[in-house]
Amino acid sequence: MKAVLRPSRRAPRHPVDEVLSPGRLAVYGTQHVLAFYAGAVIVPILLANSIGLSTEQLVHLINADLFTCGIASIIQSVGFWKVGVRLPLLQGVTFTAVSPMIAIGLAAGGGTDGLLVIYGAVLVAGLATFLIAPFFSRLIRFFPPVVTGSVITIIGLALLPVAAADATGGAGPTSDPTSGKNLAYALGTLALIVLIQRVFKGFMATVAVLVGLVVGTLVAWALGDAHFGAVSDSGWVGVTTPFYFGWPQFSVAAIISMVVVMLITAVETTGDVFATGEIVEKRIGREDIARALRADGLATTIGGVFNSFPYTCFAENVGLVRLTRVKSRWVVAAAGVIMILLGLVPKAGAVVAGIPHPVLGGAALAMFATVAVVGFQTLAKVDFHDHRNVVIVATSVGLAMYVTAQPQVAQAVPGWAEIIFGSGITLGSLTAIGLNLVFHHVGKDFGPAVAGQPGDGTVRLDQVNRMTRDEFVETFAGLFQGPRWMVERAWEMRPFADTHALRRSFQEALFSGSHDEQRQLIEAYPQLGSQFVADGLSGEASLRDQSARGLTYLAEPERDELTAITEAYRDRFGFPLVISVRDADSFDRIVEQGRDRLGNCENQEHAAALLEIAKIAGYRFDDFLQDANPIHSARTRWSSNR
Repeated sequence: MKAVLRPSRRAPRHPVDEVLSPGRLAVYGTQHVLAFYAGAVIVPILLANSIGLSTEQLVHLINADLFTCGIASIIQSVGFWKVGVRLPLLQGVTFTAVSPMIAIGLAAGGGTDGLLVIYGAVLVAGLATFLIAPFFSRLIRFFPPVVTGSVITIIGLALLPVAAADATGGAGPTSDPTSGKNLAYALGTLALIVLIQRVFKGFMATVAVLVGLVVGTLVAWALGDAHFGAVSDSGWVGVTTPFYFGWPQFSVAAIISMVVVMLITAVETTGDVFATGEIVEKRIGREDIARALRADGLATTIGGVFNSFPYTCFAENVGLVRLTRVKSRWVVAAAGVIMILLGLVPKAGAVVAGIPHPVLGGAALAMFATVAVVGFQTLAKVDFHDHRNVVIVATSVGLAMYVTAQPQVAQAVPGWAEIIFGSGITLGSLTAIGLNLVFHHVGKDFGPAVAGQPGDGTVRLDQVNRMTRDEFVETFAGLFQGPRWMVERAWEMRPFADTHALRRSFQEALFSGSHDEQRQLIEAYPQLGSQFVADGLSGEASLRDQSARGLTYLAEPERDELTAITEAYRDRFGFPLVISVRDADSFDRIVEQGRDRLGNCENQEHAAALLEIAKIAGYRFDDFLQDANPIHSARTRWSSNR
């Protein structure tokens, strides 16, 4: 009896859930750790220097930070129960908490006394984040692409100065923007990463950043610019124990400040989760956001126990996922294991710490800019014919870049506002969310203006969806010449979610007509360059179309040449030559197209005429939007005049 082979019914495994070989997990995980390391240790360094901790205490903070980062990353990527988003998201200490923690520590007297008050606030804020996660996730409807795209773009752009600082030798006294050697290391590392991405495919392309960091470090070491003396001074084992510095102390003011930090961090985490979802092509829902925030809260609570700080998803590694296209969450889990080992073996951490700043900066330039590219991809889904979206993106990105380029601005605001103005990511994200609420969720005018003129009364999308058939036809009949059956059928496709859907309805209605209906429509279009159009007798829309390429004021030789072609066309096919003249870059191109089409058959020209009518309707629809939205109109005119 022959065996019958049946196709497997098992659903294909998503790339996010793919478990790679141990060797690849180790290599890819190491790449994530190297990309992440500098950002991971900078927070304890800044805090220790600011509140007066000793070098020995700083070393313990760094080891504790790495150890807890590893645990947090495993929680977020692997997940359990309703904790962890199960995406390739690596966890690190949030920069948003730096200024508030320094203020809390100094207010408590600095040193270990200040550190204990910080840990008390961190513990409570972590628990609060865990508990509010499901409630915060219900706000996902306030994070449409215009918000998430803005936030992701801002994260990428705001991180670029960090990469640039590393490329010049690191922030602080080691920075030297005029150093040719620093420039060579940074650009050399970046060039090597680009070269590998261009020349190689498969495995080598996915480890381009790792190869760039290793080669750059080896070159710097050979030239005497990479130093690993700290390796011999570091111990082999460094175990971090709970409450190493003493039992935490609790202050109401400190707790409130840290809870605010975690709420702001929740916005950043939401942006990172959406960005990663875009990259790995996995839809993000409300429960995913809740899982991610629970992981943030649990990791922050663990940080308070194991002498570390508030945790969030690290945007730096989001860029690495996009750049390498390795989507497996188990790679981040492997990176978590490596970080735990680094936290337990100080010598290993010292080796990683020896990577020169310019080498790290060169790699970071590629990774951070890639985060911004993900933001651009998200913004491509936004309807920018709606000027409100233009305002949201422009204002949020503009304010974010303002405080990123001029960080001293934070000193000009009251102390309570420094947490917002101290970070371009925080200010830009809150601005995008706030403006989205103001423009899209508050007030009576829902939906973009799609027709009319300011001052004379504009027609908004919600009003379009409520129109009767006659009102709809009267409003949009000008998109076409003559018959109105296309507009009547477009009305039947209500409600329209956005202006893209409204535009599509006219196109679908046009091509759904019968051959006779379509022929009647084609015959309604006026002859190109005729005096009938120039005198405005065929309607304002036709005048606007043909005057765009000067067909309404042709010199006599050009008018005669065009008339000869249009008459020959009508004699051959029995209907007028229809061309979307706004697509043509010159009069000669219009004439050339007319001559070429004379050689087609009638059925082909029937289809070609419909396509041209669809293009004409598209331009007229844009005219509707521009008349109704002055900002969009001004932007379009500026772009066309460049």
